[in-house]
Amino acid sequence: MGDVWKAMADPTRREILFMLKSGDMNAGEIAEKFDISKPSISNHLNILRQADLVRAEKQGQNVVYSLKTSVFEDILGMISDLAHREDNSRKG
Repeated sequence: MGDVWKAMADPTRREILFMLKSGDMNAGEIAEKFDISKPSISNHLNILRQADLVRAEKQGQNVVYSLKTSVFEDILGMISDLAHREDNSRKG
């Protein structure tokens, strides 16, 4: 889970995640939205992949990236559990 927090700590990676929320994109389409080098975008995408936040699928000469929601569901579940524990400690 540490990789997830590290990946989401960077504003560029968060922006990529928000972009992918709208639909799948290839690396070139993602890179067009930023004023940084393509190798830097590739590095950000690699970190997101390692954190299991995005899926990369080779389609012809392109790699298409899509958002993986399972990790986000796990995070929300964890936050909900933590909030629930706090509520129980106040009651008891």
